[in-house]
Amino acid sequence: MSGVAEFQSVVFDCPDPKGLAEFYSQLLGWPVTSVEDDWVVVSDGGPPRRLAFQLAPDFRPPTWPDPERPQQLHLDLRVADLDEAEKRALEIGAVKHEHQPSEEDSFRVFLDPAGHTFCLCRD
Repeated sequence: MSGVAEFQSVVFDCPDPKGLAEFYSQLLGWPVTSVEDDWVVVSDGGPPRRLAFQLAPDFRPPTWPDPERPQQLHLDLRVADLDEAEKRALEIGAVKHEHQPSEEDSFRVFLDPAGHTFCLCRD
């Protein structure tokens, strides 16, 4: 089946596009491929694996699981060693979320430097 459109990017609003792009560049091992004042891209070579970060000066991070400001979306990132990935994510600026809904430790929830949630998921 053919779709109407072709996927290009996931775009994050944030107060510091360059800083957040640098965080995800280190987290994913993807280079920063485009830098403008209000728009920065990291990619492993193009769609569909491409994240963009756009300036939102009044950005307010989600308060998940509190529904006042829901997360709206999050990234699930697959890792081979959950403990090692957590250690490295924390070293580059992630924060482990206080709410960890996985009882079997198949994934862990973190916040990026702007407060967006993402999960490291056991491979």
